[in-house]
Amino acid sequence: MPVIEYSDMAITRQLYQLQEIDQLIEQEEQALTARTGQLGKRLALDVAKDRLAAAQEQLKELGHRRRDAEGELDDILSKITGAEKQLYGGKVTNPKELSNLQHEVNTLKTHSDQLETRALEIIDKLEDQEKIVGAQSSEYRKLEEEWHIQQKQLKDEITQLNTSLGELKQKRQELTGQIDATALTLYEKIRQQKKQAVAKVEQGICRACRISLSASALQKARSGQPVQCGSCGRILFIS
Repeated sequence: MPVIEYSDMAITRQLYQLQEIDQLIEQEEQALTARTGQLGKRLALDVAKDRLAAAQEQLKELGHRRRDAEGELDDILSKITGAEKQLYGGKVTNPKELSNLQHEVNTLKTHSDQLETRALEIIDKLEDQEKIVGAQSSEYRKLEEEWHIQQKQLKDEITQLNTSLGELKQKRQELTGQIDATALTLYEKIRQQKKQAVAKVEQGICRACRISLSASALQKARSGQPVQCGSCGRILFIS
C-alpha cells in the first residue's frame, strides 16, 4: 500500500485525537438514543394500572353480589316474619292451613340459611379483594412515583448528553480545521470502511490487525507522517 507523506509532523497525533473525539461522540449519541427511547415509556406502569383496574372491577362486582344477596335475604326474612305472624297469630285455626304455613316457614328458613351462608362467603371474598386492591393500589402509586423520578432523571441525562455532544462537536470542528485536508480525507475514508481509522503501534505491531510492521513503515510512523498499515490499511500512530 502506498505511503502518503505530509509536511506537518504532528498529523498522526491530531488524527488519533480526532478518532478519540469521534469515539466519544458515537458513545454519547448511542447513550442519547437509548435515553430518548426510554423517555415516556411506561410499560410496567401500564401493566400495574391494568392489573389494578381489573382488581377494582372484581371488587365492584363482589359489591353488587353482596347487595343482591343481602336484598334477597331481607325479602326472605320479611316473608318468614309474615308467615310466622299468620302461624302464631291465632287467626288461622284450620289444621291443614296451619300445617301448610309451618311447612312454608320451614322452607323459607332453609332458604334463608342458604342465602346467609352465601352472603357470608361473598363478604369474605369481598374483604380479601379489598386487601388485594389496597396492595395493588400501593404498588401502583410506588411504581408511578418511581416512574416520575426516572423520567426526570432521563430528561436531566438527555440535557447533559446534548450539552456534552455540543462541546465534543465543537472540539471536533476546531481540530479538523487544524488538520491537513488530504490527511483528513484519508481518515474519513478509512473510518467509513473500518470504523477505526487510526491504529496504535506497540512493540512494532499494529494493534488493530496484530501484524508486525516493516522498518520503513515504523520509521515514518515515528516521524508523525501518516502512513497506512500494509495489512489493514489503517493510519499508524506511535505515541
